[in-house]
Amino acid sequence: MSRARPASRHRSREAALQVLYAVDLARGDEPAIRVAERALEDVIQHFELPEGARLFAGELVRGTTEHLEELDACIAEHAAHWRVERMAAVDRNALRLAAWEILHGKTPAAVAIDEAVSLARRFGGERSSAFVNGVLDSLSRAAAERVP
Repeated sequence: MSRARPASRHRSREAALQVLYAVDLARGDEPAIRVAERALEDVIQHFELPEGARLFAGELVRGTTEHLEELDACIAEHAAHWRVERMAAVDRNALRLAAWEILHGKTPAAVAIDEAVSLARRFGGERSSAFVNGVLDSLSRAAAERVP
């Protein structure tokens, strides 16, 4: 496998995180998917992403947005003593993104966790990466136990 594909997938996740963050802060009464589509177009115009990376970013944003309630419930279940709405916006959206990949995507859980931790380290606070890692580790173990 070439190094271009993982790098473009990482850039897709960065773009998706920025879109989800924007949706989280700007949604109001408008449906999340509508805000997400507009934000995705804005981010794609400002990121120099190859076509495949654009498509993957779109898949991540749409999947996460469409399953938002389910993902938040799952995250809440595995984030001991934390309400999702009280989490830092970067942490919350890195968790949502990775949770969607673990539960609905084709990405191996270890890769989704590693990518989310990397995003949290880069864009979040001092303790974000450890928090994201802990929640996703618990979530991925529970998801693996449910698979026959």
